[in-house]
Amino acid sequence: MRTVIVSGASSGIGRATAERFARGGDHVVNLDINPPPADGDPGIGWIETDVADWASVRQAVDRVHDERGGLDVVVANAGISLRRPALEVSEESARRVLEVNLLGVLGLWQSAARHMVARRAGVLLATSSVNGGRGYPFYADYNASKAGVAALCRTFALELSPHVRVACVSPGAVLTPMQRAEYTDEMLDEVNRRIPAGRHAAPEEIAGAFHYLASDDARFMTGQELVIDGGETAGATTAVFGHDDD
Repeated sequence: MRTVIVSGASSGIGRATAERFARGGDHVVNLDINPPPADGDPGIGWIETDVADWASVRQAVDRVHDERGGLDVVVANAGISLRRPALEVSEESARRVLEVNLLGVLGLWQSAARHMVARRAGVLLATSSVNGGRGYPFYADYNASKAGVAALCRTFALELSPHVRVACVSPGAVLTPMQRAEYTDEMLDEVNRRIPAGRHAAPEEIAGAFHYLASDDARFMTGQELVIDGGETAGATTAVFGHDDD
């Protein structure tokens, strides 16, 4: 039985990912500032953690490691976004987005990697976004944070190979509670019309990608960004409203 940590697993992609690993027989712990839903899998542990607080993250990771005797897979998924024009982004909100989305990944990976390197085994994963590879209006700080996650993925892979693998998943539009909170039905329909697949992804589809990347079938994959966007970025017409949701 593997020991798996997923940050931001109380909703959205994180919840689906935690549940996917749990169904596969893994011991899963959710690091999230918010409690898991009442109807969630009772077998998934929860440690209240703000991923922007590196000391708290380190304590949580060390606790899981010590209780379980090791760490096998860590998925840095926690993320936030605020839809607003670039000229209206406040310093406070931008710092929070970057602290959670980018520095939160760095802090969690660093804490976990120390244990994995000592053990000479492990997989580090994270949620990036197609937004990190091209411009999307109204998400300046979010886009920048996700580009940074992809860069962290490549850097950690080079430094930690061959024993620790590193990869990130870059979704396009995913229908999650955070997406629903920011978009009207009309906006969602507009996004769907611009995606070749004609729809948003379900969180479970992204969770399946994480489960694959953590498996032995992907043991030769490291430093890679796996794009799952229904063809959104395959051509010149991309969804100007679309973005992934952590």
